[in-house]
Amino acid sequence: MESDMRSIGEMAGDSGLPVSALRFYDGAGVFGPARVDPRTGYRWYGPEQLADARLLGRLRRVGLPLAEIRLVLAAVPGSGEAHRIVDAHLRRLEDGLSDARRELSFVRALLDQREHPMSPNHPEITVTVAAAELAAALDAVRFAVGGDPAHPVLTGVLFEAEGGRLQLVATDRYRMAFASAPVRPSAGAGPAAGAPVAVIVPAALVDGARALLTGCAEALLTIGPARFALEAAGHRIEGAGLDHDYPDYRRLARVEHTRRVEISAAALRRVVSGADVRLLPREQDGPDREVMVLTVGPEGELSATPGAGRDTAGEDLQIAVDREFLLDALGAGGSEQLVLELGGPIAPLAIRGPGREDAFSLLMPVRIPEAA
Repeated sequence: MESDMRSIGEMAGDSGLPVSALRFYDGAGVFGPARVDPRTGYRWYGPEQLADARLLGRLRRVGLPLAEIRLVLAAVPGSGEAHRIVDAHLRRLEDGLSDARRELSFVRALLDQREHPMSPNHPEITVTVAAAELAAALDAVRFAVGGDPAHPVLTGVLFEAEGGRLQLVATDRYRMAFASAPVRPSAGAGPAAGAPVAVIVPAALVDGARALLTGCAEALLTIGPARFALEAAGHRIEGAGLDHDYPDYRRLARVEHTRRVEISAAALRRVVSGADVRLLPREQDGPDREVMVLTVGPEGELSATPGAGRDTAGEDLQIAVDREFLLDALGAGGSEQLVLELGGPIAPLAIRGPGREDAFSLLMPVRIPEAA
């Protein structure tokens, strides 16, 4: 009965959501009325909907996307799904706050340069790093460096030192690789403890530095926005960094997967190498891309096909990838056992060694045209 129901104005007053917001959420398919009068078009809300309306308001205040709010409101009570979604959003907020603090550290350094022009324009830090660990980190990311002159910022490796660790990142927009190594700051060299310092090192300089690391125990590394230098076994190489702002890699690095597959590198290589592929043109001049679709079944079984596989009522998870890029990632990983993390056909594919949260590769999904 309408006497037991609230009009849209009454629901707005009781829930704290504006009438315009209630209309918007209805149109977006997130939260609609229990009944709409067919003659007048008036919206009527049931008494049991008030709790959901108040929950919706709070979820929006903390920035939960509408698609996820829809899932929270539709979640079966006691399934834990709503809590999982909210917990995942909290982790994103915490990660975002950490990113903001890190960026503000860079901002403060830039402000100091503006306000004290007589001070050094480019703060640097000098650290000691185990040669073998730095070499392994470089090997893990070098394959993902871009070569397109239209995107010069991607033609090098990002070196970022902060809090006793050196983070390396490389990407060509189609794949991204991460690795890190512990470092020890050298006495009296560098900015305040904990302040991040970064430089984008051109690929040729990276390759020269990698050659110096063979056969030595430690290396002395100096980085700053304008300069990179490495000393090892009595030899030294240095050069200028690329004068660009590197893309925000941290957002992409946080991969939320829905399926996880453990497989040996040899087994994955057999699947990939023996798969039929579909040829698609590249954006740049060059040979066609060899694209295949990786399919993971409900029990973790892995297969590869040139197109969409069998329809199992949504039980399979599929992603189209560039076969050459996947083989490159396998060759750079240096691990006999691998973990694949998949989030769906439009989410990146993560490839990592077991227990290696700091070293992994991402492959961006390939869109296969309908007519291809």
